[in-house]
Amino acid sequence: MVTIRLSRGGSKKRPFYHVVVTDSRSRRDGNYLESIGFYNPVAKEKQESIRLDVSRINYWLSVGAQPSEVVAKLIKDNAKNTTPAAC
Repeated sequence: MVTIRLSRGGSKKRPFYHVVVTDSRSRRDGNYLESIGFYNPVAKEKQESIRLDVSRINYWLSVGAQPSEVVAKLIKDNAKNTTPAAC
């Protein structure tokens, strides 16, 4: 099964995650099919904390990829924050 999940990077006590599409049997930081964004939980105020390629996420979800719990929450929060407010 194909999964959308986080792959850890960064140094000790400074996590940085890549949002990747991978086979569910591969290791957390192993090979992946495609990188579709990143998440930086310790970003400073002026730094970008999350970037997701929504079109590629929608493609992978349409062909049956399953997001992990954390990635599903990130996708939902990102969609909520990028939706323009109606006046």
